[in-house]
Amino acid sequence: PQCSQHRTPGPVSHMNAFAFRAASSFPGFAKSGRCHMGAKGSTSRTATRASSSSSSDNMNLSDGCKGAPVADGVKLPILCGEEVMSAKAHGSTELPVQENLRWNCDQKVADKICCFNRHYAEYAGYWEATSFLKEVDRTVETTYYDSVTGKPLFIAPRGRTFEEFAKESKNHGWPSFRDEEVVWDNVRVLKSSGEAVSADGTHLGHNLPDRTGNRYCINLVSVAGRPL
Repeated sequence: PQCSQHRTPGPVSHMNAFAFRAASSFPGFAKSGRCHMGAKGSTSRTATRASSSSSSDNMNLSDGCKGAPVADGVKLPILCGEEVMSAKAHGSTELPVQENLRWNCDQKVADKICCFNRHYAEYAGYWEATSFLKEVDRTVETTYYDSVTGKPLFIAPRGRTFEEFAKESKNHGWPSFRDEEVVWDNVRVLKSSGEAVSADGTHLGHNLPDRTGNRYCINLVSVAGRPL
């Protein structure tokens, strides 16, 4: 399936990730975008937004893509249960995200997405609006670290060029990784929802398989950490 999204995000504020549910649960939320999954059919999810009493709390988030359930008997992705995302000291993680994230990623947005969220995402194309494309070394592999723990989660590009990695990511709106680019010691996927998470409870994104295999559609703010 493919994920595409209107690039006109609305501000979302005061979001409790453990309470993220249908838009009808939040009076005053309005439509701002859709996520489409093609190939074997399509489905759309309505993005939501709400005004905030404090502009500093406003952040541009989109209604993320719904991941695909994992088929029985596959070797990858490596699966986990809901216990990985259970409530901890700081949402689904023990600590907040690092303050000095790479590529000028927004720390407040990252903390909402990584630690208090099971579905929502940075807006489509956010990663292109950061300094990532200006700073990344296109001649070597780049290691992407958990924005909370600093553990390595992805190493890319592998088995393709940077240009191929960037093209696929631009086509879908979010950094897109393949099986060989995942550090499986630290990354897991929930079987029922396709949600991609770190083994420490950081929300990363979703698995959206296509004709060539698993594609992990990942928020840059989730993998902009620095190694600790």
